[in-house]
Amino acid sequence: MLCIFALILLSYPSFAQYITKKGNDVTTPLHLLKPNYTIPYGETKTTDIKASLDKIFNYLDQNTPFQLIDKTTGTIISDLKKANSNSVFKPGDYRLTSYEWGVTYTGMLEVAAATGDKKYSTYTINRVNFLADVAAAYQNYLKSNAGAETPVRSILTPHALDDAGSIAASMIKAQRTGGTKPSLRPVIDHYLNYIMTKEFRLKDGTLARNRPLPNTLWLDDLYMSLPAIAQMGVLTGESRYFDEAVKQYQLFAEKMFNTEKGLYMHGWVQDMDPHPQFHWARANGWALMTKIELLDALPANHPGRPIILKMLKAHIIGLSKLQDKTGFWHQLLDRNDSYLETSATAIYTYCIARAINKGWIDAKAYGPMALLAWNAVNTKINENGQVEGTCVGTGMGFDPAFYYYRPVNVFAAHSYGPVLLAGAETFRMLQQHPFKINDSAVQIEK
Repeated sequence: MLCIFALILLSYPSFAQYITKKGNDVTTPLHLLKPNYTIPYGETKTTDIKASLDKIFNYLDQNTPFQLIDKTTGTIISDLKKANSNSVFKPGDYRLTSYEWGVTYTGMLEVAAATGDKKYSTYTINRVNFLADVAAAYQNYLKSNAGAETPVRSILTPHALDDAGSIAASMIKAQRTGGTKPSLRPVIDHYLNYIMTKEFRLKDGTLARNRPLPNTLWLDDLYMSLPAIAQMGVLTGESRYFDEAVKQYQLFAEKMFNTEKGLYMHGWVQDMDPHPQFHWARANGWALMTKIELLDALPANHPGRPIILKMLKAHIIGLSKLQDKTGFWHQLLDRNDSYLETSATAIYTYCIARAINKGWIDAKAYGPMALLAWNAVNTKINENGQVEGTCVGTGMGFDPAFYYYRPVNVFAAHSYGPVLLAGAETFRMLQQHPFKINDSAVQIEK
């Protein structure tokens, strides 16, 4: 009878498991129990990274056509000499001439370099060549049609650093691959002339804007100007470009870097006292990526390199203290009740991984952080190849609500370039600095 009763009890799974698998500190290595992570942990593979990047590529390649059409009839204009004020870019999901797409063009080039897959670099080269040819066609058209509307206004007559810097940097990088047309160089020169001679500056020479208030610095403008200036130094060999880039960085940092927190404020306004400090995540990303760009471009013996490297390390230390348990960073970096944001996390992933791969920071100390961040970003790539969880374009505010309630949208263009860059550099990092799991934790040994 007792045997029958025991068999009945063991037939119930929970009781049977308790009897046969009861664990305690003596019978079970509890430290090896698998945690219930919300983000994949310790599972990063180059093949999976490439598959995710390919999803993004397929989506973008299909949804960013590079053609002119007649806006009335929809007819494709294959002969650019026939372009006129009734011609527009064939609509896609994103603008080919935006600063966000400048980052995307650079991201495509980096994925091609990291993985060897040339379709990515072809994406960029085809589109920047197309833009250069369209710009040349409209320059001729405007000679006899002054004031006419064109789809390349931001190229022919830039009005802000947003129009010029990011896309100019990507064009220079594309030209350095050797696959671009001669028509691209005049566009590059035109952009750099705007940045160097026409953008508004403070009396001390700092690149600035007069919005939202007079004499305002936007942290974003570090990326919207300095990578292009530094790349022009690489392209021409002229040291004045390197010197200007370092000078501008120092002018911004003196006003906007909080040395105690290791973070930048988003906006600085001349004569505002005190300055409300809102450490917006994506703007800090632009500042971090600018330092990476400068270190990539500056000659080895340039006196500005130690300054930039020191600031890069200080910024990464500040950011490292604020990474969320999920691997993401928050919209306002030091306010954990603000939402987790994808584009900034992708930028930090790229920059930290690249600094590791270049030997600027310790792989053992920062590699696990970068891998966790990539794993987080990867969860936001949906099956269509779109990137979710990205804050839309954001101006400057001096109250917390402005940043807390900024919308997120799958069509926010700011995420695609950073995610491509993050994937490319994490791919490289896994090749150069493979990780192991030791006592359940990600460890990088070299």
